[in-house]
Amino acid sequence: MSKDLNPPPTLAISLGQWSSAGRKPDNKDFHGAIVPTGETLALKGITVAIADGISSSSKGRDAAEIAVKGLLTDYYSTSDAATVKPAASCVIAATNGWLHSKNRAAHIEDIDHGWVTTLSALILKGGNAHIFHVGDSRIWRLSGRSLEQLTQDHTVSTGSGGHILSRAMGAGARVEIDYVRAPLAVGDVFVLTTDGVHETISGPDVAEALHSAADLDAAAEALVRAAFEAGSPDNLTVQILRIDALAPPDTATLMGEIEDLPCPDFPKAGDIIDGYTIQRAIHANARSHIYLALAPDGSRVAFKIPSLDLRADPAYRRRFLMEEWIARRLDNTHVLRAVPPPSERTKFYILSEFVEGQTLRQWMRDRPRASLQEVRDIIAQLIAGVRAMHRREMLHQDIRPENVMIDPSGTVRIIDFGSTFVAGVAETARTPPEQDILGTLQYAAPEYFAGDRAGPASDLYSIGVIAYEMLTGRLPYGPHVARVRAHRDLHALRYSPARDDTNGIPDWVDDALRRAVHPIAANRYPAMSEFLADLKRPSAQWSRKTAGPLMERNPVAFWKALSAGLFVILMIVLAL
Repeated sequence: MSKDLNPPPTLAISLGQWSSAGRKPDNKDFHGAIVPTGETLALKGITVAIADGISSSSKGRDAAEIAVKGLLTDYYSTSDAATVKPAASCVIAATNGWLHSKNRAAHIEDIDHGWVTTLSALILKGGNAHIFHVGDSRIWRLSGRSLEQLTQDHTVSTGSGGHILSRAMGAGARVEIDYVRAPLAVGDVFVLTTDGVHETISGPDVAEALHSAADLDAAAEALVRAAFEAGSPDNLTVQILRIDALAPPDTATLMGEIEDLPCPDFPKAGDIIDGYTIQRAIHANARSHIYLALAPDGSRVAFKIPSLDLRADPAYRRRFLMEEWIARRLDNTHVLRAVPPPSERTKFYILSEFVEGQTLRQWMRDRPRASLQEVRDIIAQLIAGVRAMHRREMLHQDIRPENVMIDPSGTVRIIDFGSTFVAGVAETARTPPEQDILGTLQYAAPEYFAGDRAGPASDLYSIGVIAYEMLTGRLPYGPHVARVRAHRDLHALRYSPARDDTNGIPDWVDDALRRAVHPIAANRYPAMSEFLADLKRPSAQWSRKTAGPLMERNPVAFWKALSAGLFVILMIVLAL
């Protein structure tokens, strides 16, 4: 029977499947689906996959099974913070590498006899269908009484009416994966088929079977039977998927019932909340209050609660809980770590490790003109932490001295993830997230104010501003960045050189800072490691610029010098 796998209001589907060896002695097709529940459903979605092992190989069935099972299991082991495309593509590429390595280990040169297969997969997440495809199995979408083919066959003609695969899993060390994203609507029907089906029966026949069948399993079986009766000589597999319900348009709740818990009153020293003993207040601002607390095991933790004014704001409460959710998914020396939560929470709060030390802001007040080596060391650690976040498809979006802690050993840690953008979580929403400026104005990249898309270069800008301020005690554009309102305003920003007659900052360091905080994101460093390298020694680009002719290095200075020289010559001629 057709299976109603998830009740509304979450993403819910009905699924029908059928497979047969047909006229062949064994079935080298393989198919499968995973429909998770709860947080996994929201963050990773539903996965349906079909594969057709190459018929000329005794290993085709194994290859198809490896391809489908590899995706269905390993995709759900990828980071919850990752978006669908890179996560699934990485898994498919790894599976392709495994199949290819088996062929090489068995010294199989002819792919017709190796672990080779097609793979077509559909991942449903949020309000979109994500399609991944290699080979000549197909994914269709029903539109009225016709089928729309969403994949393109990777085949070449043999010249005698037949065809061979031009792209397949296991055929090479690397595989090119087609990717398509399509919006979802309730009632959408998707069909996955192997070539034994779609090369024998037409699209209208498939559509008719879908409309007339009692349920989706019956429809899948009917299509397989129709292809067999039409003379198909190949294996036959069909999967049919119908969208029964979509999740609400807003971002899914990730912390379950915790979001609805009451906030505790501002605690005093000695108060005990869920086994955590409050020691003293650490920090308070307009958004939150942080306390030092002793955990039941005696360790020291940071205990954080929302400020009074924001406790009733649902959006803020979600962002607040996201801080702990993010910290649990990061494991880096230079990023604040989460601590194991209590088995049962009765109040609304989050926990993290307690970092003893001072903020970078306090450190900068103690050292108004830091040495270049000190700046390099701190920036290197800061970059290491930010890159760990970027690898999880997270943008911190509020890198500033107040959100950086330095412990007594000199270790730098990034704290406060209240403004962090998590691509994988944003992807769960059916409506695009609002582009609010959540960071601090003095350190936020200009593209936030211009309404342009933020990215890793936006965090680099904030790091560059910090480096500039540590060396000079001021900001590279003063207060002018916050006045940007459109993309055209970016061209009006004028960088104030970091080097002056008093600080002795090398020209090549100033050049590195200038590039890191460039108003146009595309003109910044493509990788943070390049910025760090250019803080340690003159870049090749700077060396070429300073070694070339004056006209190339500084056209304005060249023409000024030339004009002055001509003026002097003219005066001499007139005097004579």
